[in-house]
Amino acid sequence: MYNRITHSALEAHLSHKQVTVITGMRRVGKTTTVKHLLSKVLHSNKLYIDLERIEYRHLFNQQSYSDIERGLVQLGIDFSKPAVIALDEIQLVKALPSIIKNFYDTYGIKFIVSGSSSFYIKNHFSESLAGRKKIFEIWPLTFREFLEFKGAWKPQMELEKEQYFLRTFYNLYYSLYEEFIQYGGFPEVVLAAEVQDKEDYLSDIINAYIELDIKILSDFEVSDSLYKLMLLLSGRVGSKLDYSKLATIIGINRHKVKDYISLLEHTYFVHTISPFTRGIDKELTTQPKLYFTDTGVLNKLQKGLSSGHIFENAISNQLARMGSIHYFEKSKSKEIDFILNETIAFEVKETPIPQQFNALKQNAAAIGIEQCHLIGRNPGGSGFVDFIWGGNLF
Repeated sequence: MYNRITHSALEAHLSHKQVTVITGMRRVGKTTTVKHLLSKVLHSNKLYIDLERIEYRHLFNQQSYSDIERGLVQLGIDFSKPAVIALDEIQLVKALPSIIKNFYDTYGIKFIVSGSSSFYIKNHFSESLAGRKKIFEIWPLTFREFLEFKGAWKPQMELEKEQYFLRTFYNLYYSLYEEFIQYGGFPEVVLAAEVQDKEDYLSDIINAYIELDIKILSDFEVSDSLYKLMLLLSGRVGSKLDYSKLATIIGINRHKVKDYISLLEHTYFVHTISPFTRGIDKELTTQPKLYFTDTGVLNKLQKGLSSGHIFENAISNQLARMGSIHYFEKSKSKEIDFILNETIAFEVKETPIPQQFNALKQNAAAIGIEQCHLIGRNPGGSGFVDFIWGGNLF
Protein backbone atom coordinates (compact mmCIF):
# COMPACT_ATOMS: atom_id res chain seq x y z
CA MET A 1 0.00 0.00 0.00
CA TYR A 2 1.44 3.35 -1.08
CA ASN A 3 1.08 6.32 1.22
CA ARG A 4 -0.98 9.30 0.03
CA ILE A 5 -0.92 12.75 1.60
CA THR A 6 -4.63 12.55 2.44
CA HIS A 7 -4.38 9.19 4.24
CA SER A 8 -3.50 10.53 7.69
CA ALA A 9 -6.45 12.95 7.73
CA LEU A 10 -8.79 10.28 6.36
CA GLU A 11 -7.68 7.72 8.94
CA ALA A 12 -8.20 10.27 11.71
CA HIS A 13 -11.75 10.87 10.45
CA LEU A 14 -12.65 7.19 10.79
CA SER A 15 -13.41 7.71 14.47
CA HIS A 16 -15.91 10.47 13.65
CA LYS A 17 -19.57 9.67 13.12
CA GLN A 18 -19.70 12.02 10.13
CA VAL A 19 -19.82 10.52 6.64
CA THR A 20 -16.32 10.42 5.15
CA VAL A 21 -16.71 11.65 1.57
CA ILE A 22 -13.87 11.07 -0.92
CA THR A 23 -14.04 12.75 -4.30
CA GLY A 24 -11.72 13.20 -7.27
CA MET A 25 -11.29 12.28 -10.91
CA ARG A 26 -11.68 8.69 -12.04
CA ARG A 27 -8.51 6.56 -11.64
CA VAL A 28 -6.74 8.82 -9.12
CA GLY A 29 -6.93 6.14 -6.42
CA LYS A 30 -10.30 6.68 -4.71
CA THR A 31 -11.22 2.98 -4.62
CA THR A 32 -7.81 2.01 -3.29
CA THR A 33 -8.16 4.66 -0.61
CA VAL A 34 -11.66 3.51 0.37
CA LYS A 35 -10.46 -0.07 0.73
CA HIS A 36 -7.42 1.11 2.69
CA LEU A 37 -9.69 2.92 5.17
CA LEU A 38 -11.94 -0.10 5.49
CA SER A 39 -8.89 -2.22 6.33
CA LYS A 40 -8.23 0.12 9.26
CA VAL A 41 -11.61 -0.72 10.81
CA LEU A 42 -10.78 -3.27 13.51
CA HIS A 43 -14.14 -5.03 13.78
CA SER A 44 -15.66 -7.31 11.13
CA ASN A 45 -19.06 -5.60 10.86
CA LYS A 46 -18.10 -3.74 7.70
CA LEU A 47 -18.95 -3.88 4.01
CA TYR A 48 -17.58 -2.58 0.70
CA ILE A 49 -20.07 -1.96 -2.12
CA ASP A 50 -19.10 -1.01 -5.68
CA LEU A 51 -22.05 0.86 -7.21
CA GLU A 52 -20.75 0.27 -10.72
CA ARG A 53 -22.24 -3.22 -10.25
CA ILE A 54 -25.87 -3.19 -11.35
CA GLU A 55 -27.10 -5.50 -8.58
CA TYR A 56 -25.93 -3.04 -5.94
CA ARG A 57 -27.49 -0.09 -7.75
CA HIS A 58 -30.72 -2.08 -7.81
CA LEU A 59 -30.49 -2.61 -4.05
CA PHE A 60 -30.26 1.13 -3.33
CA ASN A 61 -32.84 2.08 -5.95
CA GLN A 62 -35.61 0.30 -4.07
CA GLN A 63 -38.36 2.52 -2.71
CA SER A 64 -38.46 1.04 0.79
CA TYR A 65 -35.74 1.69 3.36
CA SER A 66 -36.70 -1.56 5.04
CA ASP A 67 -36.01 -3.51 1.84
CA ILE A 68 -32.60 -1.83 1.54
CA GLU A 69 -31.93 -2.74 5.16
CA ARG A 70 -32.91 -6.36 4.51
CA GLY A 71 -30.51 -6.46 1.57
CA LEU A 72 -27.66 -5.07 3.66
CA VAL A 73 -28.34 -7.68 6.35
CA GLN A 74 -28.02 -10.40 3.72
CA LEU A 75 -24.70 -8.88 2.69
CA GLY A 76 -23.46 -9.27 6.26
CA ILE A 77 -24.28 -6.06 8.16
CA ASP A 78 -25.52 -6.43 11.75
CA PHE A 79 -27.53 -3.30 12.54
CA SER A 80 -27.49 -4.03 16.28
CA LYS A 81 -23.74 -3.35 16.43
CA PRO A 82 -21.46 -0.53 15.27
CA ALA A 83 -21.07 -0.88 11.52
CA VAL A 84 -19.07 0.70 8.67
CA ILE A 85 -20.35 0.70 5.09
CA ALA A 86 -18.17 1.85 2.20
CA LEU A 87 -19.93 2.92 -1.01
CA ASP A 88 -17.89 3.48 -4.18
CA GLU A 89 -19.10 5.79 -7.02
CA ILE A 90 -22.10 7.26 -5.19
CA GLN A 91 -23.04 9.54 -8.09
CA LEU A 92 -24.50 6.48 -9.83
CA VAL A 93 -27.48 6.32 -7.42
CA LYS A 94 -29.31 9.64 -7.14
CA ALA A 95 -31.34 8.64 -4.07
CA LEU A 96 -28.26 7.78 -1.99
CA PRO A 97 -28.08 11.00 0.07
CA SER A 98 -31.50 10.42 1.62
CA ILE A 99 -30.74 6.71 2.13
CA ILE A 100 -27.46 7.48 3.89
CA LYS A 101 -29.20 10.13 6.03
CA ASN A 102 -31.83 7.60 7.11
CA PHE A 103 -29.36 4.91 8.20
CA TYR A 104 -27.01 7.51 9.68
CA ASP A 105 -29.78 8.98 11.87
CA THR A 106 -31.51 5.68 12.69
CA TYR A 107 -28.56 3.37 13.41
CA GLY A 108 -25.50 5.60 13.57
CA ILE A 109 -23.90 3.75 10.66
CA LYS A 110 -20.45 5.07 9.72
CA PHE A 111 -20.33 5.61 5.95
CA ILE A 112 -17.24 5.96 3.77
CA VAL A 113 -18.29 7.06 0.29
CA SER A 114 -16.52 8.06 -2.93
CA GLY A 115 -17.59 9.85 -6.10
CA SER A 116 -16.17 11.49 -9.22
CA SER A 117 -18.19 14.70 -9.41
CA SER A 118 -17.50 17.67 -7.15
CA PHE A 119 -20.69 19.35 -8.42
CA TYR A 120 -22.86 16.42 -7.31
CA ILE A 121 -21.10 15.97 -3.99
CA LYS A 122 -20.76 19.62 -3.02
CA ASN A 123 -24.30 20.55 -4.04
CA HIS A 124 -26.94 17.82 -4.29
CA PHE A 125 -25.15 15.47 -1.88
CA SER A 126 -24.22 18.23 0.59
CA GLU A 127 -27.75 19.64 0.80
CA SER A 128 -29.11 16.32 2.06
CA LEU A 129 -26.30 15.71 4.55
CA ALA A 130 -25.66 19.17 5.95
CA GLY A 131 -23.56 18.80 9.10
CA ARG A 132 -23.29 15.05 8.62
CA LYS A 133 -20.31 14.76 6.29
CA LYS A 134 -16.75 15.91 5.61
CA ILE A 135 -15.36 16.07 2.07
CA PHE A 136 -11.82 15.01 1.15
CA GLU A 137 -10.47 15.57 -2.38
CA ILE A 138 -7.92 13.24 -4.00
CA TRP A 139 -5.86 14.41 -6.97
CA PRO A 140 -3.24 12.84 -9.21
CA LEU A 141 0.00 12.22 -7.32
CA THR A 142 2.10 15.12 -6.10
CA PHE A 143 5.81 14.92 -6.93
CA ARG A 144 6.53 13.65 -3.43
CA GLU A 145 3.90 10.93 -3.79
CA PHE A 146 5.31 10.15 -7.24
CA LEU A 147 8.76 9.62 -5.68
CA GLU A 148 7.30 7.38 -2.97
CA PHE A 149 5.48 5.28 -5.59
CA LYS A 150 8.80 4.99 -7.44
CA GLY A 151 10.61 3.96 -4.26
CA ALA A 152 12.87 7.01 -4.62
CA TRP A 153 11.79 9.15 -1.66
CA LYS A 154 14.43 9.63 1.05
CA PRO A 155 13.98 11.49 4.36
CA GLN A 156 16.85 13.91 3.62
CA MET A 157 14.94 15.17 0.57
CA GLU A 158 12.65 17.08 2.94
CA LEU A 159 15.57 19.42 3.70
CA GLU A 160 15.49 20.67 0.09
CA LYS A 161 11.77 21.43 0.02
CA GLU A 162 11.24 24.84 -1.66
CA GLN A 163 14.95 25.67 -1.32
CA TYR A 164 16.94 27.45 -4.03
CA PHE A 165 18.72 25.47 -6.70
CA LEU A 166 21.25 22.84 -5.61
CA ARG A 167 22.92 21.01 -8.48
CA THR A 168 23.53 17.83 -6.46
CA PHE A 169 19.81 17.50 -5.78
CA TYR A 170 18.97 18.38 -9.38
CA ASN A 171 21.36 15.75 -10.78
CA LEU A 172 19.89 13.06 -8.51
CA TYR A 173 16.23 13.62 -9.37
CA TYR A 174 16.13 15.43 -12.74
CA SER A 175 15.12 12.37 -14.77
CA LEU A 176 12.33 11.46 -12.34
CA TYR A 177 10.92 14.99 -12.42
CA GLU A 178 10.97 14.96 -16.23
CA GLU A 179 9.03 11.69 -16.19
CA PHE A 180 6.56 13.26 -13.76
CA ILE A 181 6.01 16.21 -16.13
CA GLN A 182 5.71 13.98 -19.21
CA TYR A 183 3.36 11.29 -17.92
CA GLY A 184 1.65 12.93 -14.94
CA GLY A 185 0.49 11.50 -11.65
CA PHE A 186 -2.19 8.87 -12.23
CA PRO A 187 -1.05 5.95 -10.03
CA GLU A 188 -1.32 3.19 -12.64
CA VAL A 189 0.57 5.34 -15.16
CA VAL A 190 3.33 6.04 -12.63
CA LEU A 191 3.68 2.36 -11.76
CA ALA A 192 3.74 1.16 -15.38
CA ALA A 193 7.26 0.08 -16.33
CA GLU A 194 6.97 0.45 -20.11
CA VAL A 195 6.38 3.71 -22.02
CA GLN A 196 3.76 2.09 -24.24
CA ASP A 197 1.84 0.95 -21.16
CA LYS A 198 1.88 4.51 -19.83
CA GLU A 199 0.56 5.81 -23.15
CA ASP A 200 -2.16 3.14 -23.26
CA TYR A 201 -3.27 3.89 -19.71
CA LEU A 202 -3.52 7.61 -20.48
CA SER A 203 -5.66 6.90 -23.56
CA ASP A 204 -7.88 4.64 -21.46
CA ILE A 205 -8.23 7.29 -18.74
CA ILE A 206 -9.39 9.90 -21.28
CA ASN A 207 -11.83 7.50 -22.97
CA ALA A 208 -13.25 6.27 -19.66
CA TYR A 209 -13.68 9.85 -18.48
CA ILE A 210 -15.73 10.78 -21.55
CA GLU A 211 -17.70 7.55 -21.84
CA LEU A 212 -18.42 7.05 -18.13
CA ASP A 213 -18.15 10.23 -16.07
CA ILE A 214 -19.40 12.71 -18.66
CA LYS A 215 -22.30 10.62 -19.96
CA ILE A 216 -23.46 9.63 -16.47
CA LEU A 217 -22.95 12.92 -14.66
CA SER A 218 -24.21 15.41 -17.22
CA ASP A 219 -27.34 16.26 -19.11
CA PHE A 220 -25.26 16.98 -22.18
CA GLU A 221 -25.64 15.03 -25.36
CA VAL A 222 -22.02 14.03 -25.62
CA SER A 223 -20.75 14.60 -29.10
CA ASP A 224 -17.60 15.45 -30.98
CA SER A 225 -17.97 19.03 -29.72
CA LEU A 226 -16.80 18.18 -26.20
CA TYR A 227 -13.74 16.32 -27.44
CA LYS A 228 -12.94 19.15 -29.86
CA LEU A 229 -13.16 21.59 -26.95
CA MET A 230 -10.79 19.44 -24.89
CA LEU A 231 -8.29 19.49 -27.75
CA LEU A 232 -8.62 23.26 -28.17
CA LEU A 233 -8.17 23.85 -24.44
CA SER A 234 -5.10 21.62 -24.34
CA GLY A 235 -3.46 23.93 -26.86
CA ARG A 236 -4.30 27.01 -24.78
CA VAL A 237 -3.10 26.11 -21.28
CA GLY A 238 -2.04 29.18 -19.35
CA SER A 239 -4.05 31.49 -21.61
CA LYS A 240 -7.13 33.48 -20.66
CA LEU A 241 -10.34 31.82 -21.73
CA ASP A 242 -12.04 33.41 -24.73
CA TYR A 243 -15.42 31.69 -24.75
CA SER A 244 -16.64 33.44 -27.89
CA LYS A 245 -13.57 32.45 -29.91
CA LEU A 246 -13.77 28.84 -28.73
CA ALA A 247 -17.46 28.72 -29.61
CA THR A 248 -16.79 30.10 -33.10
CA ILE A 249 -14.07 27.53 -33.81
CA ILE A 250 -16.18 24.59 -32.64
CA GLY A 251 -19.43 25.89 -34.05
CA ILE A 252 -21.53 25.81 -30.89
CA ASN A 253 -23.16 28.36 -28.62
CA ARG A 254 -20.90 30.44 -26.33
CA HIS A 255 -22.97 29.45 -23.30
CA LYS A 256 -22.59 25.79 -24.21
CA VAL A 257 -18.80 26.26 -24.16
CA LYS A 258 -19.02 27.77 -20.67
CA ASP A 259 -21.21 24.85 -19.55
CA TYR A 260 -18.77 22.31 -20.97
CA ILE A 261 -15.80 23.95 -19.26
CA SER A 262 -17.72 24.09 -15.99
CA LEU A 263 -18.40 20.37 -16.32
CA LEU A 264 -14.73 19.64 -17.06
CA GLU A 265 -13.78 21.57 -13.94
CA HIS A 266 -16.39 20.00 -11.69
CA THR A 267 -15.19 16.54 -12.71
CA TYR A 268 -11.55 17.47 -11.96
CA PHE A 269 -10.33 17.31 -15.57
CA VAL A 270 -9.20 20.95 -15.62
CA HIS A 271 -8.88 23.77 -13.13
CA THR A 272 -9.14 27.51 -13.65
CA ILE A 273 -7.46 30.36 -11.79
CA SER A 274 -8.87 33.85 -11.45
CA PRO A 275 -6.92 37.11 -11.56
CA PHE A 276 -5.35 38.63 -8.47
CA THR A 277 -7.17 41.85 -7.72
CA ARG A 278 -8.16 43.90 -4.71
CA GLY A 279 -11.67 44.38 -6.06
CA ILE A 280 -14.25 41.61 -6.48
CA ASP A 281 -15.90 43.41 -9.42
CA LYS A 282 -12.75 43.20 -11.52
CA GLU A 283 -12.17 39.56 -10.56
CA LEU A 284 -15.65 38.62 -11.74
CA THR A 285 -15.30 40.43 -15.07
CA THR A 286 -11.76 39.32 -15.97
CA GLN A 287 -11.26 36.05 -17.82
CA PRO A 288 -9.79 33.12 -15.89
CA LYS A 289 -6.85 31.04 -17.06
CA LEU A 290 -7.15 27.29 -17.54
CA TYR A 291 -4.81 24.38 -16.76
CA PHE A 292 -5.17 20.62 -16.94
CA THR A 293 -5.19 18.67 -13.69
CA ASP A 294 -2.68 16.15 -15.04
CA THR A 295 0.18 16.83 -17.46
CA GLY A 296 0.14 13.24 -18.72
CA VAL A 297 -3.40 13.74 -19.98
CA LEU A 298 -2.40 17.14 -21.38
CA ASN A 299 0.51 15.65 -23.32
CA LYS A 300 -1.71 12.88 -24.63
CA LEU A 301 -4.27 15.35 -25.96
CA GLN A 302 -1.80 17.87 -27.39
CA LYS A 303 1.38 16.42 -28.85
CA GLY A 304 2.70 19.72 -30.22
CA LEU A 305 2.46 21.80 -27.05
CA SER A 306 5.64 23.71 -26.15
CA SER A 307 7.72 22.42 -23.26
CA GLY A 308 7.33 25.80 -21.56
CA HIS A 309 3.55 25.54 -21.46
CA ILE A 310 3.71 21.97 -20.18
CA PHE A 311 6.12 23.02 -17.42
CA GLU A 312 3.89 25.96 -16.45
CA ASN A 313 0.92 23.59 -16.25
CA ALA A 314 2.90 21.21 -14.00
CA ILE A 315 3.80 24.07 -11.66
CA SER A 316 0.18 25.25 -11.55
CA ASN A 317 -0.79 21.80 -10.26
CA GLN A 318 2.06 21.68 -7.74
CA LEU A 319 1.22 25.13 -6.34
CA ALA A 320 -2.52 24.40 -6.29
CA ARG A 321 -1.87 21.62 -3.74
CA MET A 322 -0.23 24.23 -1.49
CA GLY A 323 -3.15 26.68 -1.35
CA SER A 324 -5.17 29.05 -3.52
CA ILE A 325 -3.51 30.48 -6.62
CA HIS A 326 -4.23 33.51 -8.82
CA TYR A 327 -2.49 35.23 -11.71
CA PHE A 328 -1.73 38.93 -12.20
CA GLU A 329 -1.70 40.76 -15.50
CA LYS A 330 -1.79 44.51 -16.04
CA SER A 331 0.17 44.55 -19.29
CA LYS A 332 2.61 42.30 -21.14
CA SER A 333 5.50 43.74 -19.15
CA LYS A 334 3.62 43.70 -15.85
CA GLU A 335 2.41 40.18 -15.21
CA ILE A 336 3.00 37.41 -12.68
CA ASP A 337 2.31 33.76 -13.46
CA PHE A 338 1.08 32.69 -10.01
CA ILE A 339 0.33 34.29 -6.65
CA LEU A 340 -0.01 31.75 -3.84
CA ASN A 341 -2.41 32.53 -0.99
CA GLU A 342 -2.30 36.22 -2.03
CA THR A 343 1.15 36.57 -0.39
CA ILE A 344 3.84 34.90 -2.54
CA ALA A 345 4.53 35.67 -6.20
CA PHE A 346 5.99 33.05 -8.56
CA GLU A 347 7.25 33.43 -12.11
CA VAL A 348 7.81 30.24 -14.11
CA LYS A 349 10.74 30.08 -16.54
CA GLU A 350 12.32 27.01 -18.10
CA THR A 351 15.81 28.53 -17.81
CA PRO A 352 15.71 31.40 -15.32
CA ILE A 353 18.09 34.37 -15.48
CA PRO A 354 18.78 37.28 -13.08
CA GLN A 355 16.90 39.85 -15.20
CA GLN A 356 13.69 37.83 -14.83
CA PHE A 357 14.11 37.76 -11.06
CA ASN A 358 14.56 41.53 -10.96
CA ALA A 359 11.45 42.05 -13.10
CA LEU A 360 9.44 39.74 -10.83
CA LYS A 361 10.50 41.64 -7.71
CA GLN A 362 9.45 44.93 -9.30
CA ASN A 363 6.07 43.59 -10.43
CA ALA A 364 5.39 41.99 -7.04
CA ALA A 365 6.33 45.15 -5.15
CA ALA A 366 3.96 47.17 -7.33
CA ILE A 367 1.00 45.19 -5.97
CA GLY A 368 2.22 45.02 -2.38
CA ILE A 369 3.72 41.51 -2.37
CA GLU A 370 7.12 41.22 -0.72
CA GLN A 371 7.91 37.52 -1.10
CA CYS A 372 8.63 36.28 -4.61
CA HIS A 373 10.50 33.44 -6.32
CA LEU A 374 11.46 32.26 -9.78
CA ILE A 375 10.66 28.63 -10.53
CA GLY A 376 12.90 26.96 -13.09
CA ARG A 377 13.17 23.70 -14.95
CA ASN A 378 16.85 23.79 -15.91
CA PRO A 379 19.91 25.80 -14.82
CA GLY A 380 21.48 28.12 -17.36
CA GLY A 381 25.14 28.51 -18.17
CA SER A 382 25.61 31.72 -16.17
CA GLY A 383 25.73 30.04 -12.77
CA PHE A 384 22.52 31.77 -11.61
CA VAL A 385 21.00 29.71 -8.76
CA ASP A 386 18.51 32.11 -7.11
CA PHE A 387 15.50 30.07 -8.19
CA ILE A 388 13.48 27.10 -6.98
CA TRP A 389 13.82 24.03 -9.18
CA GLY A 390 10.39 22.56 -10.02
CA GLY A 391 11.44 19.27 -8.44
CA ASN A 392 11.80 21.02 -5.07
CA LEU A 393 8.05 21.75 -4.94
CA PHE A 394 6.84 18.60 -3.23
